[in-house]
Amino acid sequence: MINAYFPIERLRVYLTTRKLFGLQYVFASLFGAITPFCSCSSIPLFIGFVKGGIPLGVTFAFLITSPLVNEVAVAMFLGLFGWKTTLIYAGSGIVMGMAGGYILGKFNLDRYLSPWVKELQASSEKETENWEKEKTPFIDRLPVILREGWDIVSKVLIYVIIGIGIGAAMHGYVPENFFAKYLSAERWYAMPLAVLAGIPMYANAAGIIPVIQVFVAKGVPLGTALAFMMAVVGLSLPEATLLKKVMTWKLIGIFFGTVLLFIVVLGYLFNWIL
Repeated sequence: MINAYFPIERLRVYLTTRKLFGLQYVFASLFGAITPFCSCSSIPLFIGFVKGGIPLGVTFAFLITSPLVNEVAVAMFLGLFGWKTTLIYAGSGIVMGMAGGYILGKFNLDRYLSPWVKELQASSEKETENWEKEKTPFIDRLPVILREGWDIVSKVLIYVIIGIGIGAAMHGYVPENFFAKYLSAERWYAMPLAVLAGIPMYANAAGIIPVIQVFVAKGVPLGTALAFMMAVVGLSLPEATLLKKVMTWKLIGIFFGTVLLFIVVLGYLFNWIL
């Protein structure tokens, strides 16, 4: 529905015709922070940005921050961990979006978008212009909205179910001391292991925060627990499946690798600060 009404063409013109001195990454990351989306919910808007011709680095800044930071997660963090941890968590998520989008934008990765993206961009621009010019009512836009929505749901549903199943199995069958044993600060591989373990799972920030509280209570360092959480909400198999609509696997690998590296570095930084 947002894609059907969002003035993407006007935003594209604004971003490509004005010198913003990097502020576009700040705006995109902040916009991601205020949208209450999980990773899969962020993808439709991200796809709309790509179809509309928004610079790829700017769209990545939104995609990185959107699932990591939202109002519900911030409120839960305040109640469970206090203002200091909440400030570090929210601030790092926004900064990671800005830095990641800026870095990815400098590598001119548009060539790794799916071959049919330009065709989508042309058809999307024409469709948007017609809708705005003719002031198309909602009821006439609804078939397109439903078709695009179902196309996304049908492709990702099985992976969401698998991710939830893995999370439930970990919660119900993994021994209580498993994570405390293998994700302790003394083990050099704890941080990468925590991040890699989070990728197959799927949850939003609000859903995974209670799990993080349990991890910390069982002795897992807070930075390692936060890194695990960021991997769960910011990198997931369902997200990769949706991104395949507009990217090649190479670009998905570059994006995931960049975010994974950021999360690991931030996890070590969290452990040092906290």
